[in-house]
Amino acid sequence: MVKLSNRLLSVASFVTKGNVLADVGTDHGYIPIYLMQEGRIERAIAMDINVGPLKRAKEHIAHYGLEDYIETRLSDGVAALTPGEADSILIAGMGGGLVLHILEEGDMVCRQAKELILQPQSEIERVRAWLYNAGYVILEENIVFEDEKFYPMMHVQYQGIKDEKSAENVLFCRYGRHLLKTAHPVLKQYLEREARLYSDIYEEMKQAPLSEKVKTRMEEVEDLLHLNGEALKFF
Repeated sequence: MVKLSNRLLSVASFVTKGNVLADVGTDHGYIPIYLMQEGRIERAIAMDINVGPLKRAKEHIAHYGLEDYIETRLSDGVAALTPGEADSILIAGMGGGLVLHILEEGDMVCRQAKELILQPQSEIERVRAWLYNAGYVILEENIVFEDEKFYPMMHVQYQGIKDEKSAENVLFCRYGRHLLKTAHPVLKQYLEREARLYSDIYEEMKQAPLSEKVKTRMEEVEDLLHLNGEALKFF
């Protein structure tokens, strides 16, 4: 039985039972293997842009005797996937810019899936704003603290409804509407760490000679601390 980290378990938990999964950037293929072993999915397509990881995934799939249920494909994003072929598209463990590239380049494929599970490693604010503007609805969110890092993730569905109000809401885009409204304890942990970090930076800058560059940066940090304080009001 494959064992997943808490982060990957949380990502996998968003996949709807009985769906066909496309795992983009599958790496070792552990998520589709785990979900097949759990009886959660019907079958899966494990995809990666690199030959090496795909070869490892294929070996792991064979080791667990799941070759008839998990197919491997060399693919840049969802390029090797046809519209409607997968119910769930999982894109995890890569930078936010790359996640957006995959969503934009594979627009038709992603929109026709029943759900997307996204776990960007960076630029989360930009990803959320893009989703709101592109007609996607964020159904659920989670955030996991593992190996001294915070990992936010989202369960998303295309509904063709642009939510410009949420896209312009800096708090929702930066910290996650669902995480804020449910007062997620790990988000609180993140906010408290962020407050300490920016407070320390601000105090250090106060001791520095006041140049135009320092003044601008201090104003930026003041804005970030204000946003952080507004987010903490949800707790």
